[in-house]
Amino acid sequence: MTDNPETPATPANPTPPTSLDSTPPAPPAPPVPRALEGQPVHAPVVPHYESSTPPPAPPTNAAPPKSGDSFRRNRPVLIVAALAVGALVGGVAGGGIVLALNDNNGGSTVSAITTPANITVNNPDKATTVTAVAASASPSVVTISAKSSDAGGTGSGVVLSKDGYVLTNTHVVTLDGATGDATIKVQTNDGRLFSATVVGTDPISDLAVIKVDGVTDLQPASFADSSKLNVGDTAVAIGAPLGLSGTVTDGIVSAINRSITIASSAPPATPEDSTTPNQSSPFDFYIPGQGEPGQAAPTTSASTISLAVIQTDAAINPGNSGGALLNADGKVIGINVAIASAGGSSAASQSGSIGVGFAIPANLAERVAKEIIANGSATHGLLGATIADVTEDKAQANSATVGASIQDVTGGGAAAAAGLKAGDIITGINGLPVTGKTDLTAQVRALAGGAKATVSYVRGGKSANVDLTLGTLS
Repeated sequence: MTDNPETPATPANPTPPTSLDSTPPAPPAPPVPRALEGQPVHAPVVPHYESSTPPPAPPTNAAPPKSGDSFRRNRPVLIVAALAVGALVGGVAGGGIVLALNDNNGGSTVSAITTPANITVNNPDKATTVTAVAASASPSVVTISAKSSDAGGTGSGVVLSKDGYVLTNTHVVTLDGATGDATIKVQTNDGRLFSATVVGTDPISDLAVIKVDGVTDLQPASFADSSKLNVGDTAVAIGAPLGLSGTVTDGIVSAINRSITIASSAPPATPEDSTTPNQSSPFDFYIPGQGEPGQAAPTTSASTISLAVIQTDAAINPGNSGGALLNADGKVIGINVAIASAGGSSAASQSGSIGVGFAIPANLAERVAKEIIANGSATHGLLGATIADVTEDKAQANSATVGASIQDVTGGGAAAAAGLKAGDIITGINGLPVTGKTDLTAQVRALAGGAKATVSYVRGGKSANVDLTLGTLS
């Protein structure tokens, strides 16, 4: 793999994200602040903006599933964008939305009424940490709808400023890379509807900033230091899964410094290049030996990106994209971006949460957001080396070291300037372990262009560290 902005489409046998076998229990919940006693907490569930067709049914020639087949070990496990996308059938969805509920034995359609509702703390003495987080942070999360001429989608966003800057995912505002000219609407927590424009997108981190028109009173979110997270910490997700705004789910941080490879959602170069998004999300990821990419519908994106993410078991579903993952203090620790799914070969049967979700760490999200607001774009580090997994490198066939093997270095690049050479195996960066090319690319991209970094590597069986200054990804 080369150290490029976007790498070729994911190979048939990429390194999968894996869940932990066990995690420490979450700490006991502190009492809800007494200020909540007897106070209604406004977290309205609002109508879905755009009516969308249910996901397509599985092919009629598909073999019928066997009983208990849904989680067979030979089924592919995919990473799916937490974005609800569908073809537009016109109009606003009236007083509710239609949810397509699919299982292995067929599907059913249920009408869900989503009129505004309030969360009220009826018994503060027995309320939980999650109650307090929902009370304090829900006003800082909005529902975003995007539509093009032939498709629409629903996601979430996190408020950055009183005057309407909102952080979300690139794939929310580009409809999974289908358009660079979507019409954006934002529904606030108190039920107001506004138009919004895209300030800038950063496909390398799958983050984007939009600006809501005509507001001065939004409640900005508070960001935590995501570098201080522990496995087992409380994690609360707030967003609009399936268009159900103000939905709160909770769990724990189930892994940190996880790296995943997903399809890019970069917008087309011009609005005229816009295409219809594929019903199979471009965020597909296959575990080696558990199905080939050809089993799923092709994606609209031709390249991939590597992301360093937080893993959580808090339920995340389509529509949670761009929403907040919060700690027990109600501070943002991550921006929800994708979920792992298991099941059949169509995204419609795989889009539900199985307790493995991913969020972009708050430190990266906050840095990218500030750069986009200031400059319209963000920067990312560049190592200046061609790398591969040790297991892919024939020259390292007898190596007992796990890491990213350097195949070549670019003259004048950061790696060459630091004295790194072909044959070196990079095992860490800034104290974080590197187990392969996805880890290294994700961690380098998480740093700003020109950032300083300490790289740990093995040469000739001996370990060493070197300080370097990264280049800037063009």
